This record gives sequence, C-alpha cells and structure tokens, in this order.
Amino acid sequence: MIVRIGVIGAGVIGRLRIATVQAHPGTTLAAVFDPAAGAAEAAAGGAPTATTLDAFFAHEMDAVIISSPVQHHDEAALRAFALGLHVFVEKPMANTTAGCRAMTAAAVAAGRHLAVGFNLRYFPSFRFMRQVVDDGTIGEVDHVRLFGGHDGLANFRAEWQYRAPESGGGATMDIGIHLADLGRYYLGDITEVYGQATERVWQVPGSEDNAIAVLRNPAGVAASYHATWNEWAGYRVFAEVYGTLGMVRGSYGPMRNLLITHERPGAARRVQRRLYPEVMLREKLRSWEVTTQLAFAEELADFVARLGGGDGGVLADGHDGLRSVEVSEAIRESARTREAVHLPPLGRMTG
Repeated sequence: MIVRIGVIGAGVIGRLRIATVQAHPGTTLAAVFDPAAGAAEAAAGGAPTATTLDAFFAHEMDAVIISSPVQHHDEAALRAFALGLHVFVEKPMANTTAGCRAMTAAAVAAGRHLAVGFNLRYFPSFRFMRQVVDDGTIGEVDHVRLFGGHDGLANFRAEWQYRAPESGGGATMDIGIHLADLGRYYLGDITEVYGQATERVWQVPGSEDNAIAVLRNPAGVAASYHATWNEWAGYRVFAEVYGTLGMVRGSYGPMRNLLITHERPGAARRVQRRLYPEVMLREKLRSWEVTTQLAFAEELADFVARLGGGDGGVLADGHDGLRSVEVSEAIRESARTREAVHLPPLGRMTG
C-alpha cells in the first residue's frame, strides 16, 4: 500500500522532509502547506499546495508530517487526528507539556500513530552506541553524560526559534531536547530531574542559554546534562555511556565513536575508534543537510513500517516527545525551586 503523506511547513526542514517522502517507494506526496504560497510551490514538485490548513486538509491523505514552527504543532496535530490521520511531528513535539499531552490523548482517542522526529537516534554514531548498550558490551550501565551546544543566536533562522513565548524556552527546548531524548534512549524512562538554568550570556527573557542538570531513571542510574548556547567552538553534540565493563562515546560535529572495554575494572583495555570519513566528506562537499536527510529517510521508513503494523525500529513516539518537553520544563522548574522534580513513569505508547 502506498501511504499518502501531506507535509505542513516548507521551510528548510520541511523541504528535506518533502524530498524524503518523494524519494521513498512506499509513499506519495499528497499536498504541501505553507502560508507563503511560493515556498510551498517551490518545494512541492508539482504536488498540490495550500496556504490554509482548511485547503490542505481537503486533500486525501493518510498521514501528515508537521514541520511548521513549534507553536503551531499541537493545533495542526489535533486537526489531523480529528480527521483520522496519522501524525509525524518535528521535535520539540509542542512548546508546552500541555500541548504534548493533548496530542497524545488525541492520538489514543483516534486510534492513530503519533511519531516524533528525533533524528539523532538515526545518526550512525548514536545508533552504534545503542547497539553497544543493548548487547551488553560495556556491562551494566552505571552513568551517562550528555552535552550539546552551539554558539548562540546566529544559528537561528527566525526570532521565534529562540523567543520563549513561541519556542517554549531556550537551550533546553533547542539542542537540549535532543539530549533529553538521548537520555531516555540510553537510560530508559527519566523520572527525576534536578537542574539549574541561567540567562547571563544572551539575556533573552525566559530563554536560558545554559542548563545543567542531573537526570535519573527509576533505578537511580543518572545522566549529567548540559545544553548551552555559548559553546564558542561551534555546534557539537556528544553522549557517553559508562558501564561496569567499559564505555562508549558517540558524537556529531564531527561524527565519531570511541569504545573502550575490559574484562573487569582495572584489566587491560581494548580501544576501538570509528571516524566516519564518508560523513565528513559528504558534508564538506555538500552540507550538513545530506547527513540529516539520510537520517530522515531511515526515520520515514520506520514510520511507514509502523503504519503497516511493524514495530517502527527506533522511531520515537508521542511519549518520547512528551517526556523530552517535560524534562525541559522540569529543569527550569528545578532551577526556580532549587529542588528535584519528580515525573511519573511513562512507558512507550501502545497502538
């Protein structure tokens, strides 16, 4: 069966999503929405376009990809679920936890799938880490380190991306949303958050430029978390998982892995490195968009598989999206109260 997918938003990310839908053998582009008619038409490749959601949803489709500004995610998703459509939405899932909860509730009520675009899960370095953790290569997980940052406001294409009323927050809702998801990806559910957040560098009201936190799962295994907008060296993300028999590190900017193992603490170490020269070459010759689009293609394949009754691989679901925004809000709440914030257990979505 060919899945008919409409795309909401024809900006930089939306255009990459559109190209991915057009390239997948099991999908067809049903329509493209963007309030700027020229943007929609330029990206659609001859598919129908619309400048209003009413006109967009008038086209026949099975699912939507929402790549609009985050403050519009929940409205678009709720309309889609009311029409019986499946939804794939960019991260952050919404700019508030209330919006995320409304989306998950609507998905359950409609009996439709809700997926969230955490593309770092599909980057080779972070997928390798998950494989190493899952197969027990580094033993029992003891702790995790998460870092993500860039050099601030010049990285944003529009002001809404860093203004709290629209974006929902600062670094925690930007690069930090990936860190929260990677924490859940490697640790499982995150149920306790203690953190601090400051606005000293860029001084954008309500938009923290640094957030440092400790995240814990129900077993008490902890992750350190640092999301920043003054990583003056430029964009980079890394995660490290430490176990009883070794550690694994994955990074992007550049894409790399480091794996260290031993038979017991203090024994001789075995060191393995992965450098992904093909990724660096592609990005040097073209741009970061190539790496992102390859991840998007795998993500779409998992989404289509899930719609067809498969397990969807490592595709993030609505609960993953909700918990990442809850972590963001919890860090800021903890910074305000100087107390840990406890979150209720939240497993995978069913159906």
